[in-house]
Amino acid sequence: MVLLNVQKIEKKFGDFRAVSDVSFNLEGGKIYGLLGPNGAGKTTTIRMIMNILVPDSGSIEFFGQKMSDDLKNRLGYLPEERGLYPKMKVLPLLQFFGEMHGLTAAEAKKRAVFWLEKLEISDKSSLKAEELSKGQQQKIQFISAIIHNPELLILDEPFTGLDPVNVNLFKDIILDLKKENRAIIFSTHLMESAEKLCDEVLMINQGRKVLDGPLKTIQQSYGKKTILLEYSGDQQIIEQQEMVSSVNNYGNYAEIILHDNYSSDDFLRKICPVLSVHRFEAARTSLNDIFISIVKGENHV
Repeated sequence: MVLLNVQKIEKKFGDFRAVSDVSFNLEGGKIYGLLGPNGAGKTTTIRMIMNILVPDSGSIEFFGQKMSDDLKNRLGYLPEERGLYPKMKVLPLLQFFGEMHGLTAAEAKKRAVFWLEKLEISDKSSLKAEELSKGQQQKIQFISAIIHNPELLILDEPFTGLDPVNVNLFKDIILDLKKENRAIIFSTHLMESAEKLCDEVLMINQGRKVLDGPLKTIQQSYGKKTILLEYSGDQQIIEQQEMVSSVNNYGNYAEIILHDNYSSDDFLRKICPVLSVHRFEAARTSLNDIFISIVKGENHV
């Protein structure tokens, strides 16, 4: 079932066109990556979905209806900029957010306690928001977005301020929500994170869509034969191979793209007699490289 239907939305601020002709659909049980560099129009798009901003043209429907205050309780939003009340203590703050989304005081408190334990921050429940670290504040912001069990969850740069351990904790929770058939928009400029999490992606640059579709399809269509190589020896041997289309060489490590008519086995057989190979991995072209190639106007990576 299509939860969210965005059709040809546009938004201008004066003479600046922040978003132009962006369309996509989102179904339950999927993570949808909204990708692009800072300033690409991701947050403006999200604010139009949230009805914080009104599109100049185009349409946005949630469950086949225009966004309304009633429908907002079926949606959760983690903004890039924190929106906590700094003087409020953590537990009352989360209870307040839960009640704002229609929960009873008792149910809001129960869910707040559950999520504080789940995110390993229950010992901070009596502190004021301003007394928390950036990572702890991000956890509280995340709980406020999911406390009411939304069917559509919008996460704008959710890993901001988190160390690797807590990034992994967030990741596990996001995947659990996906298993519960929630629809999740994952907005980020970090292509590597999206590559690991997303089922489908929409790439935008300067407010315009440059690519969208299932992640696997995109990688099959735009990906080339990429090799990750750790080695000892003369790096010029790699660069001189006629089968090599391009190489990003770091001395003892290289990222290599082959021409279409050669295979990774061809390359390995060629270099093994002349280089000491410590690691050899045939890999898919990264989303980051695909995005860069498209923005530069190339047809393929």
